[in-house]
Amino acid sequence: MGDRHDMGSDPVRGLTPAGPETHIVGLTGGIGSGKSTVARLFGELGVHWVDADDVARQVVEPGTHALKAITEHFGPEVLQADGSLNRAWLRQRIFEAPGEKEWLEALLHPIIRKELMNQLLYPLSPSPLPPGERGYTTLGANIPSPLAGEGQGEGRKSTYDLPYVLLISPLLLETDQHELVERVVVVDVPESVQLERTMVRDDNSRQQVERIMAAQMARDERCARADAIINNNNPLADVRRQVRECHDRFVQEFVKTPGKESGG
Repeated sequence: MGDRHDMGSDPVRGLTPAGPETHIVGLTGGIGSGKSTVARLFGELGVHWVDADDVARQVVEPGTHALKAITEHFGPEVLQADGSLNRAWLRQRIFEAPGEKEWLEALLHPIIRKELMNQLLYPLSPSPLPPGERGYTTLGANIPSPLAGEGQGEGRKSTYDLPYVLLISPLLLETDQHELVERVVVVDVPESVQLERTMVRDDNSRQQVERIMAAQMARDERCARADAIINNNNPLADVRRQVRECHDRFVQEFVKTPGKESGG
C-alpha cells in the first residue's frame, strides 16, 4: 500500500500536543456502513478522531470567512433567516450550474483540509487558527475519559500519548484527503445492509440511496485499497475485537517506524 500514500512512512511533523511525530490513519466506508460506530470504538481506546463531515459543516458556520465568501458570490439568497447557510438552496444552485460547484470546491477544499489537519494534530488544545478563521478544535474533542476527563476536563492528561490519530471521511478515497493519511481502514458491510440501514436512518427511498451509493467508490475497489477492513456486519462484540486488533497493530507499527530522523 506504500505507493498510494504520498507520505510513505513519514509522520506529519511539528511540535503539537499530539506529539512531535503524529501519524494519521484514515477511516472510510460506504454510506450506512457504520463509520461513526467504529470511530467511537476507536475512541474508547483513547484514539483522537475527527470527522470530515463535521469539519465541512463547521467551516461554513456564521462568522466564518468561507460563509462570507459564499454569500458575496451567490447573494443573500444563500442564507437562512438566522444567517446560517441554506444548504438546500445551495445544492439546487450547484446542480443547475456545474461551474458553481467547481467554484465552491475550490473555495472550501483548502479550508477544510487546513482545519482537518488542525483538529487532527491539536487534539488537546483550542484551535490555533486566528479568530476570523474560526478554529473548532475543542479540548478533548472525541476523546473519552480518562484521557479527556469529565465535565470541564478534570483529570485530562497534558499530552496525547498515542502514536496516531484517526480521520473519518466518507470520501477519503474519492478526494485528495487520502494524501493526508498513512493507513486506510475500510468499514465494510454488504450493499444490501447499506441500503437497509440508510433507508431507515435517513428516511430515504431505495432509489435515493442507490443513487448515493452509485456516486461512491465501488465496494470491491474500496476494499482493495484498504490496509485493514472492519467487518461491521458482525455482532458489536466482534466489531470491538476487530477494532482492538487494528489499534494494537497500528500502535506497534507506528512505534517501530518513527520519522526518518530517528531511523538508523
